[in-house]
Amino acid sequence: MDTAKQKMTEVIQSQPDDASYEEIMRELALDQMITSGLKDSRLERTVSNKEMEQRIHKWRK
Repeated sequence: MDTAKQKMTEVIQSQPDDASYEEIMRELALDQMITSGLKDSRLERTVSNKEMEQRIHKWRK
């Protein structure tokens, strides 16, 4: 398993040389969100689409 520093380095190195600070930060955040989501899925910490639909409906009230 990669360390956080190794993973960040991979993401940064995969960006074009002219990538802005904001673009790199966005890619790092996206990678972290995907990693967290996959971990949650493996641990079955998910909700059904129906449950999420109900939650969103409550938020709109």
